Parts: sequence; structure tokens; C-alpha cells
Amino acid sequence: MEIKILCTKLIKPFLPTPPHLQRYKISFFDQISEKEHVSMVFFFHNYNNFDMDERLEQSLSKVLTHVYPAAGRYDDKDEYCSILCLDQGVSYTKAKTNCTLDNFLDKSRNDFGDAALFSPHVNKNIDETNFMVSPIVTAQVTKFECGGLAISISTSHPAMDGFSVFQFISEWAKVCRMGTSVDKINFLSFNMSDIFPTRDISQLFKSTPIPIIQQDIVVKRIVIREAVMSRLTKKCIDESNGGLTFQPSRVEIITSILWRAFIRATTNINGYFRPSLLDFPMNMRSKITFLPQVKNSFGNFMIGVPVKFIPGETKMELHHFIILIRNAVNKIIASCKKTNSPDEIVSTLVNSYNESFRSLEWGGNDEVDKVMCTSICKFPVHDSDFGLGKPNLMCFGMKDTQMFWLHDIGPEIGVQVDLKESCMQLFDLDDDIKDLIFNCDAKL
Repeated sequence: MEIKILCTKLIKPFLPTPPHLQRYKISFFDQISEKEHVSMVFFFHNYNNFDMDERLEQSLSKVLTHVYPAAGRYDDKDEYCSILCLDQGVSYTKAKTNCTLDNFLDKSRNDFGDAALFSPHVNKNIDETNFMVSPIVTAQVTKFECGGLAISISTSHPAMDGFSVFQFISEWAKVCRMGTSVDKINFLSFNMSDIFPTRDISQLFKSTPIPIIQQDIVVKRIVIREAVMSRLTKKCIDESNGGLTFQPSRVEIITSILWRAFIRATTNINGYFRPSLLDFPMNMRSKITFLPQVKNSFGNFMIGVPVKFIPGETKMELHHFIILIRNAVNKIIASCKKTNSPDEIVSTLVNSYNESFRSLEWGGNDEVDKVMCTSICKFPVHDSDFGLGKPNLMCFGMKDTQMFWLHDIGPEIGVQVDLKESCMQLFDLDDDIKDLIFNCDAKL
């Protein structure tokens, strides 16, 4: 499979950004976000519309009029604490590939790694040396032979978290499908820096994490059907022998299965059980009742929930992992609900991170195996219809971090697993994973 780049241009806002909006201040939550681009790729079968190219570009331009920071650039003269919104534009690439979408979809059942090839090609030139001067949003549209289309978007994490990105994509799709006029587009607020201004973080955290860039990440995709999920839920409850006093969610069960298999794989690699730290990001917009104005805020407003596996203390039965995750999430939520001011929310995050991600014992310890699980279930990602119907396939990620992605596909749950090749080989051999794949592939 080859992908040929046809052209790259800048898509600018449909209307100029007014002077009073030309400097967007980033927030504390933006400030502490990882400096990385996060990509999403959507694959569509029903590409047969002769004017789709024009509609995609024009609708993106309209949405950028409202989401004006996405078309800007970080301001190096302000120590990157603001975005200059001078309508510099989104990098937009057109490309084509020499394979059909059907052939790609067939191949992706066994090898999902090639999906990342459809991410914006300009991202290949973005690294730590030029990250803060690169476009905040990049996009690419790739045509398959005999019809079919891949639409990809990549966003700079310090400007946009998952919520912001999914809202952006959902609105872009809706405007493209419905031809919404630019004056009717109004779905985000831009107030996070007023509530959570930037701070001197050197005085807050115990350590500065050094990102671990994995070079040999391989990708696996699993689709868990509704009937399989029902059986998993019943099995978890039955096998706990009363240990589960609550109905576990789908996300809790699947995350526990994946994390336990990851721990078993790393144990086989290292020859002994090691501590493991699960990073479970949580969108906080609906969790802070005294800040209703952040319900639709652009930017970052998430807290990574640290879940710790301690050998000899954490038992290996599945329901213990479920309880561990539930308790860790509830602890963060309860702490935030006790707060009465933005400063207290920041203190809650700082205290949690200094005991986990920013501590030398956990986040800074090479003897701790780390993995992230991002759940975007309940986000309407799979409903992103640009006028081509719902996507046939979606791909996520950075491709240099070990992590699990969970997302809804109607009543089913899609799982994307990104692990180092050595870990994935053992992960695939785990009995839970083999059973999960067998049950998902079996005819029901």
C-alpha cells in the first residue's frame, strides 16, 4: 500500500478573527498537558459525492471561525502561555492510496497498524524541537481506489483535550452534512484561562516527568459485541462470590481485563511481578457542580486518575481490579466535590499527581510498568457523519505510548490496544485475551 500526497494547504477561518479574540490565553490544565499530537482517523465507504472535497474544506473553515484557537499558533514571545489567533490556518492535506478500502479493511482485521499511515503526513516532521511552532490542528483526506475515504485529524494536546476534539469533529461533520451557516455555529465556550490561569508549576510538582517514547508500538483491534459484554458482566459478578457489591460498568470490566493481561505480560518479560500504574483520564466538566460554565469549555479539563497495582497487596482476581479502578475514580471525584474554588481543584490534582505520576516512587520509577486507558465511550465519535454515513472504522492514538482505547460502536465496544511488540506477543497469549477474541469472533 502506498499513499501519495497530492497537495497541502492552509484552511483558514471563514470569517476573520476579531481583534479582541486574537490572543487566546491557555489555562493551567493546558499548561500541564503532554506536548504531543493526538490523531484520529475515520474510514468511510460511501464516498461518491462529487462535491465532497469542497464541502469538507468549506465546513472546516466555518467551524474554525468559531473554534478560532485551532487555526492559530502558540506565541513564543509569551513563553507559549497563549495562542496567537491570526488565522494562520489548519494544515490540510489531500492524498490518495493505491488500494481499495475493502482490501484495507480485510487486512486491518489482523494488522491494524497500517491505519496510522492515514494520519496527517505533516505530523512526521513534528517533534520536540518544533512542536510549539507547528500547526495546532492538522488534517488529511485520503481517497481509496474504487471509492472510500479516510478523514484524519491531529490536534496539539496542550490546546485541546479529548472532549474538545470530539466536539470539534462532531460539529465539523454536522456542518459538512447539513451545510450549516457560519452564524449558527456556537458549541464551545472559551473561558478556561479565566477560571484556571497558568501557574509556576515548578513550585507545585515534586518532579517533571520525562516522556517515555516507545519505538516499537504495535496495534490490535477488538470489537466486543453486546451479547459477549453481557456474559462478561455476569461472569465477573458470579466469580466474585459476593465480592462485588455494585454493578460494574462495561468500561470497568474491559479495562480490568486488559490491565490484568498487561501485568501478566510484563511479569513474563521481567520474570517477577512489578508495580503497575494505570493512568485513567477523566473529563471533569460534568463533575464540578459549582462551575456550570465549564460544561462546554474548549481546551483541557481532565484529571488523570492514578490506579496502582502493588504486588503482594493487590490480588489478581478480576473483581479486585474492578474495585481498584472504581475506588480510585471515586476518590478523585469525592475530593473534587469537596472543593469550593478553582484553587482547591488545582490542589486536589497536584496532591494526587505528587503521589503518583509526579512521584519518584511511581511515575519516575523505571521499575513500575505504566499504561494508560482512555475511554471515549458515551462520546458521539461513531456518529460523526460528514454526509458519508457513520464511519466503517476508526483509529486513535499517538503510536508511541502503551495504552488502551475504548469507544462505542452502537451497542458494541471497540477496543484498540497499543503495546510494545514484545509485550503484545505475550498479551495475545493471555487466556483472558484469547477467550475475549474467540468469543467476539464466534457466531452468536
